[in-house]
Amino acid sequence: MKIVRNITIFAIVALAVGIVVSFFTTSNALTDDTITIRFGHDAAETNERHTAVMRFKELVEERSGGHMEVLVYPNNQLGSESEMVESVALNDLQMVAASAYSQYNPEISVLELPYLFEDHQQAWDAMDGEVGQLAAEPLLEDNLRIIAYFENGFRHITANKPIEEPADLRGVKIRTPEFPISLRTFAAFGGNPTPMSFGEVYMGLQQGTIDAQENPVANTYANKLNEVQDYLILTGHQYSPLPVAIGEEFWQSLTSEEQQIIEESASETAQFHRDLLQENEAKMIENLKEQGMTVIEDPDIDAFKQASEPVYKQFRNSYGSELLDQILEATE
Repeated sequence: MKIVRNITIFAIVALAVGIVVSFFTTSNALTDDTITIRFGHDAAETNERHTAVMRFKELVEERSGGHMEVLVYPNNQLGSESEMVESVALNDLQMVAASAYSQYNPEISVLELPYLFEDHQQAWDAMDGEVGQLAAEPLLEDNLRIIAYFENGFRHITANKPIEEPADLRGVKIRTPEFPISLRTFAAFGGNPTPMSFGEVYMGLQQGTIDAQENPVANTYANKLNEVQDYLILTGHQYSPLPVAIGEEFWQSLTSEEQQIIEESASETAQFHRDLLQENEAKMIENLKEQGMTVIEDPDIDAFKQASEPVYKQFRNSYGSELLDQILEATE
């Protein structure tokens, strides 16, 4: 009887110890339930953007031991950029890589101002530092937390005629994103800016709805726009970061360990994406040449810069000078 009693006491003590150990090991670690992160973007699966998002997926799933799974939806499967950003804000989607945040904070469009950055390194230093923080902060009020800036790169014009200076754009129907700064920029250049979803650009060029478009080289290449455009003009008129947003409410529901995995994976992927595009862009331009596209490498950049000056004045009139001046100071 004594033996049975001792065994019973031992079992109770062991169970209690097990409960305590279990509490302390799980309260500060990943939870048991699998967390699904739905991640949308608008690029084709042949685009480096998709490669980058898949790299993020790989890092998160590996580092969480499969506790977190990332489901990737490319090519506007979940709607346009604006619609996907709205879905994150409404907690219908967990993450998005997009540029369309100005409907929530118009001041973030400061990043789209023409010729704001001189080169990639200056842009990256700005986005990873104070400039990126200043641009991202107001979006928290709309449930949008920017956790990294992936890469779009500098934007260039494609057309069916040579574009050497702004005057050559006079009367040209050029597709731009549906962003006010982009529309104002090409109006200032003398063109006829025509907003259109990126998924409609190829057909628009093919059918003559638009005459030209502007995008980073990777987008032009991945979507085979050289099949419907004869010229690539390296204007580099805008640098486009690719902010990656996660829903703030979803973020706050995660443990600190889960947040760290996502944040570190996003940061590493941002650098991976930048390096990948840097490595591939020159190759893509050479391939476009080999496929018959004429590349104008030295348009009159000074003329384009001069033509863009009214866009800065319009921005200051609309949103004030504080944020723009902070960015200009940070990039000096």
